[in-house]
Amino acid sequence: MPAPSAHTDSFARDNLPPLDQWPDLLLKGFDYPERLNAAVELTDAMVDKGFGDHTALIGNGRRRTYKELTDWTNRLAHALVDDIGVEPGNRVLIRSANNPAMVACWLAATKAGAVVINTMPMLRASDLTKYVDKAEIAFALCDTRLMDEMEACAGTNAFLKRVVGFDGTSNHDAELDQMALEKPVRFDAVETAQDDVALLGFTSGSTGEPKATMHFHRDLMIIADGYAAEVLGVTPDDVFVGSPPLAFTFGLGGLAIFPLRFGATATLLENASPPNMIEIIEKYKATVCFTAPTAYRAMLRGMEEGADLSSLRAAVSAGETLSAPVYEEWQERTGKPMLDGIGATELLHIFISNRFDDHKPACTGKPVAGYEAKVVNEKGDIVAAGEMGRLAVRGPTGCRYLRGESQTKYVLDGWNITGDTFWVDEDGYFHFAARNDDIIVSAGYNIAGPEVEAALLAHPDVAECAVIGAPDEERGAIVQAHVVADPDASPDEALVKTLQDHVKATIAPYKYPRRIVFVDALPKTQTGKVQRFRLKPPPRH
Repeated sequence: MPAPSAHTDSFARDNLPPLDQWPDLLLKGFDYPERLNAAVELTDAMVDKGFGDHTALIGNGRRRTYKELTDWTNRLAHALVDDIGVEPGNRVLIRSANNPAMVACWLAATKAGAVVINTMPMLRASDLTKYVDKAEIAFALCDTRLMDEMEACAGTNAFLKRVVGFDGTSNHDAELDQMALEKPVRFDAVETAQDDVALLGFTSGSTGEPKATMHFHRDLMIIADGYAAEVLGVTPDDVFVGSPPLAFTFGLGGLAIFPLRFGATATLLENASPPNMIEIIEKYKATVCFTAPTAYRAMLRGMEEGADLSSLRAAVSAGETLSAPVYEEWQERTGKPMLDGIGATELLHIFISNRFDDHKPACTGKPVAGYEAKVVNEKGDIVAAGEMGRLAVRGPTGCRYLRGESQTKYVLDGWNITGDTFWVDEDGYFHFAARNDDIIVSAGYNIAGPEVEAALLAHPDVAECAVIGAPDEERGAIVQAHVVADPDASPDEALVKTLQDHVKATIAPYKYPRRIVFVDALPKTQTGKVQRFRLKPPPRH
């Protein structure tokens, strides 16, 4: 049974799925006290352990030690509680690019006992509104450079009571920064239960409607004490770099939780293009990199031009399929393996991975310590080695959807059914085959085809459309839209650009169709359902 909650706002606890719908949780070896605040563990506790003078964060031209980060987050927590009125259990949305201020706001809100929703700068007001409505978010902290869409969301929203700006640069010159300026550097963090909800991670299913996954304070510790300790072997000497947004649980783990848990350093880039990452790796001698194969391909080209990436000891690849040629070329050039892995927002982070001393190409690896995995058929029976089926996983973290939405689809007989098609070889290694649904994974971003279709259909020149993922050498896949133009429209290059710009303005810009194909009609069943599989190119042999 859950421990007594510290939340005075009981929304999160009240909206957990029924206990009998949870996956099995294998918590042996992950022992935490009943009262646990993840943000305290990553800041104040690290100072107490002697890491006060170690560099915690590098970003926007500044280094911040663990002591400075602890003081900063405590001042911010005071401002959230004393001036803004945040109470334990309130939901707090944070809108920012990857920078130290975003990490500080997340930690401060977590210390105050809030349930945090981290979001990407690319989201539009319509995207933000879905999050606010689903999680009944009352407070938002927003980088002042990104206020327009946030204010557009707040202007018509019944739940959002207060939007407070913070300075995402190093100037500390915004409303929240001014509130925190004179606050004490000591803050009595809320003594949350280890199974109080700390984080809502939103994921888009094949419908394009976001679902909120619910993660406890202990879960934030488990991904560090499990994957980061066992697979990465993180030490205080490590310097992390990477491209995933902190709004993604993959990014929050790899670029905040993992380094801070072990006294290491996180470098944060607002624009994590491959050239910028190469520059950071060379400048700060980064040792651990988290990014997608797309970026690693660019880094390989950078090495051909003289880039020195020799400081990297760990190259973690996730977010899209890692092809054997990229894996082999990386190993050939660096002498070190690329660690392919798979995770899910529902389980918070990576649960199957290669190891430094146990890896092979075109292979996802074996379960991380604490996790079990199997490949099953539609009935839930384990399939034979080499046979494709549905991936089922269980471990110390697991799926809990807000309000139990789609819970029984994701969790079956205590196992998380991740929506991935896998096969297992004779030696017990797991191999990714495909996604089970219509999610398009492009350069590490999950894009729901139906959401792009809805945006296109909102344009008057589109009569019908269907969106698929088309193979792409650079990005793994790209969004390809098959469009039946309105009879009065001209299906030409000008309309292609018009529709692409329309999608960018309607939903998050990274979801736009990079290729638009005009067709006279879409393939359909007799009942009128679009047969998207008939639009896909035949597989290469």
